[in-house]
Amino acid sequence: MEEAIRNEVNEQVTVIIPALNESATIASIVSFALRSPRVGEVIVVDDGSIDGTPELAANAGAQVITSTMLGKGRSMEDGVRMAAFETVLFLDGDLRGLREDLVEAICEPIFKNHADMVKAKFTREGGRVTALTARPLLRTYFPELSHLDQPLSGIMAARRSLLARLTFEDDYGVDVGLLIDAACAGARVVQVDIGHLAHESQNLEALGEMATQVARAVLQRAGAAGRLRSSFVREIREKERLRKAHRLFNMETIKPAEKLALFDMDGTLLGGRFIVELAKATGRMKALGALLDNEALSAELRSQRISQVFAGVPKETFQAVARAIPLTPAAAEAVIGLRKAGYRVGVVTDSYHIVAEIVRRRVFADFSFAHLMHFQRDKATGRVTLCPTTFGDGCHEHHHCKLNVLEQLKARFGIAPENTIAVGDGTNDICMLKAAGMSFAYQPNAPAVAAAAQYVITGRLDEILNYVNLTHPLCPPGLEEGEANDLVLRRELLRSSREEEISPEMM
Repeated sequence: MEEAIRNEVNEQVTVIIPALNESATIASIVSFALRSPRVGEVIVVDDGSIDGTPELAANAGAQVITSTMLGKGRSMEDGVRMAAFETVLFLDGDLRGLREDLVEAICEPIFKNHADMVKAKFTREGGRVTALTARPLLRTYFPELSHLDQPLSGIMAARRSLLARLTFEDDYGVDVGLLIDAACAGARVVQVDIGHLAHESQNLEALGEMATQVARAVLQRAGAAGRLRSSFVREIREKERLRKAHRLFNMETIKPAEKLALFDMDGTLLGGRFIVELAKATGRMKALGALLDNEALSAELRSQRISQVFAGVPKETFQAVARAIPLTPAAAEAVIGLRKAGYRVGVVTDSYHIVAEIVRRRVFADFSFAHLMHFQRDKATGRVTLCPTTFGDGCHEHHHCKLNVLEQLKARFGIAPENTIAVGDGTNDICMLKAAGMSFAYQPNAPAVAAAAQYVITGRLDEILNYVNLTHPLCPPGLEEGEANDLVLRRELLRSSREEEISPEMM
């Protein structure tokens, strides 16, 4: 009897659903999964949705957690860590028309010990990335997997113990990456036909980005398996990283917006300073100390010299330190709240783009602007390209300045000055704070920073939402009408004085 009960528990399934803004379908997917007697729990891993997805999922009976970082791969990995059962089934949050016995059909080979990983096979319209990128690359570099019809399918079951040994990519390469890693680890991989599947299609630009990420995941693993020169893959990956950064600097990848919020990174979104933590982690504090905040050097020269301090540091060390520094209290909540209020949210920093992108994803922001550290063979060269968007005519006081980013974004998308927000903590944020329609000094490190901002925040970063999501313009809740009117008047006077302080040419 005890053995029968134990087997029944072992044949329960944890269903994991990574989700980002899937309010139209998430409740039906959760309900579908819970109808199966095999399903012991449904975990929805939310990627900072702003359309009510987590609330709808919870109401439908799912356990909802927030991903530790933006990206499907990290959400999948977070879900695996929370899973209570050995058999794990992944479903996408936008699926429709699933056959009722899908859970049983997909998981049966694992229950019968015929497989360690099961990929769904199905027919659908589209599938261009699969046909034009994934399958040709698998045929070339991993022919043992070329028989799988849907290597990119998000419908997949696997043993939790297997998944714990695999690498989860941060982007669209996650599904094919797990597939290849499982096969290379000796896992038994099979596919199960689940019929026709309705799935949201994407535009051509999004498909192009997906194809790039899938190709990178396959080629990187081909190199690691000795099927491709790994040096070539690293070079291609670095070129792709630089290409994407330059497209961002040219604002080709930023979606148009009517409202804009810019956040500093060190000390504002991060509870520390990245280069200091990197120096501590690599034993370079003495070299950094001679340059840190050295006013005898220009900002440009200081940035170049600091970058040289980190020559030879592996790229993975940059990434590990960026992930390890704690976020400031409620940083992600502040960003998500602004996005819900219709703001496009960006990170602007004098640090490195490879770091800013990780922080951006940790707080679920839309884009980031930062300097480009160059890498060769996955190690820092010490050569840096200063972010070109920080140069411009917006600031008359500094050669490069965060104010220039604000001004160029406003000009590019026609954003009214009163629809801009700036948040920072240091003296290099002052120009941006003065020019923004609404500005916040978060735990400012100098009196001049506090004086430059309209509001000073010292606790949770999401306190800024008290000043943004308001029925009375720009007034925190709880004020009497007279007090609110007085605050509006004082704020308008403050703006007028700052407009006089900043010359008309800079505005």
